[in-house]
Amino acid sequence: MSMPHLSVEYSPALRDRADIPALCQAMHAVMLASPLFPDAGIRVRAHKADFAIIADGLAENDFVAMTLSVGAGRNQNELRAVGDALFVAGQLALKIPLSTPHFTFSLEIREINPDLSWKDTPIHSRLLRPE
Repeated sequence: MSMPHLSVEYSPALRDRADIPALCQAMHAVMLASPLFPDAGIRVRAHKADFAIIADGLAENDFVAMTLSVGAGRNQNELRAVGDALFVAGQLALKIPLSTPHFTFSLEIREINPDLSWKDTPIHSRLLRPE
């Protein structure tokens, strides 16, 4: 039940209107505070799109699209609660671009099939929470 990996994809010009490192820190804090996720499994990665055409193609349009990939075994209500917390924290961190009509923000949670997922993560033995 590990692997809470959050990928944050964003449009190239967004760096001028939003603090992407602060967004990542906010997302990490929410995940770290959740009892659902082992500390050792948490990852937050931000990736700037090299090129993006958003909605009607206006140059001032920007986006953030977040995808949280989690291992199987958590119930939907628990995942929804974490998703709600991440989304609210993201809205706070992205308050400036969200105040304009040229921005879109999304979050999706995906559950990974354990039979189709391979890992070799020695960091887990160092950071496992005691039960």
